[in-house]
Amino acid sequence: MRVADVHVHIYPEKISAKAAQSIGDFYHVRMADENGSVACLQSRLDTCDIERCVVHSVAVRPGTVTSINDFIASACCEHPQLVGFMTLHQDTSDMAAEIDRACELGLKGIKLHPDFQRVDMDDDRLMVAYEIAEKRGLPLIIHCGDYRYDYSHPSRLKRILHEFPDLVVDAAHFGGWSVQDYALEFLEDERCFLDVSSSMRYLGPRRTRELIESYGFDRILFGSDFPMWTPAEELEFLRSLGFAEAELERMCWHNVERFLGMSLD
Repeated sequence: MRVADVHVHIYPEKISAKAAQSIGDFYHVRMADENGSVACLQSRLDTCDIERCVVHSVAVRPGTVTSINDFIASACCEHPQLVGFMTLHQDTSDMAAEIDRACELGLKGIKLHPDFQRVDMDDDRLMVAYEIAEKRGLPLIIHCGDYRYDYSHPSRLKRILHEFPDLVVDAAHFGGWSVQDYALEFLEDERCFLDVSSSMRYLGPRRTRELIESYGFDRILFGSDFPMWTPAEELEFLRSLGFAEAELERMCWHNVERFLGMSLD
């Protein structure tokens, strides 16, 4: 079975420990890895059969967008198994220019985290980015859901999907981290992918399987949310749910290729 991990965060070596700690503090969890560096990720991949990873990071200030995108692009050049996504910020001064620049660097899509960035995901400033992404065929990974905030509520994503019907979206964390039942209410019949990252161990085997079957195997993407979780252990959890090999390979490989709009060979 071939496996690609669609939800992986990486950080420059000098800030990787601090960045991982900040994420742990935000979610009140102990990170599986205290270091979100490329070297740490590589050491994890060396122990499992995950072939490719979609990597990204999030700009919480507009001034860091270009440096983050430069870092992600550089990491992907050095490590061919990585597929890079750009970050944007709602206050990026020229959204179109940065998207063009990031694409020229070889980045293949966009990652946003409305809760970290403290912006409604359907804010007009971000709608500009979605319009560009739809026209250019750039896939979007967007953090969805948090019981503490309304920025990333799945109802907001529903509006985006209706306004941009050709936008390719991965609604991360089953479409609603910590509010997966709300996500099912709003997104069950919508046209989007959903990744399983940072969800399965909270939900447990039975509910995880129920959600996958509710959305359908053609919409689910495997994701680990490294460094919050260990990719090999998350993959083993998914494998333990009793799905057929063909169903697992759809979620772990073929759907990722469809989401990206490219072959991973």
